[in-house]
Amino acid sequence: MVNGFGILPSAIDIAEDHLKACKGNRAAAIDSVIGWQTAYASGTGFASGLGGIALLPITLPAGLAASYILAVNTIAAIAYLRGYDLQCNQVRTSVLLCLLGDGAIEVLKQGGIKFASKLTQQLIAQIPGKVLIEINKRIGFRLLTKAGEKGIINLMKLVPIAGGLVSAGFDGVFINTSGQAAKKFFPTAS
Repeated sequence: MVNGFGILPSAIDIAEDHLKACKGNRAAAIDSVIGWQTAYASGTGFASGLGGIALLPITLPAGLAASYILAVNTIAAIAYLRGYDLQCNQVRTSVLLCLLGDGAIEVLKQGGIKFASKLTQQLIAQIPGKVLIEINKRIGFRLLTKAGEKGIINLMKLVPIAGGLVSAGFDGVFINTSGQAAKKFFPTAS
């Protein structure tokens, strides 16, 4: 999540750590965040998939929640590195939109937002509160649909070890895809 969760540091702390490690190079820091978070997600996905059927009632919802938390954290770190204010409601909605990947454009259009080819900070800032509420509802519905898809993939967790490998791959790809979507979605703020 944006402000961190449990042992997961806040998106700002992650962004600042990677920016420092990359000697102030924001583009390199963004790629570093994506790489590190992808590896982290793969590791947690593998660990949550090892238990097999005995632990499935616990690991399935925990793994799903961990994936979304890590994805939001990754996207928010990228938005911060691109100069966006993470306390702004419009930016927070935009972070959630990145979880939808290409589906974000459809949700925005359904919410009445019109744009040419990519979002700009000015467009994000101009989304009115009522439209944000509608967009957030649509995001929630889409995320529930995605959760169902991930739940089907997580049925592989019935088989220990193999379930860990499948979960590691899925979680890693999900985080990487979310990070790549954020790179496109959040242009450098001016």
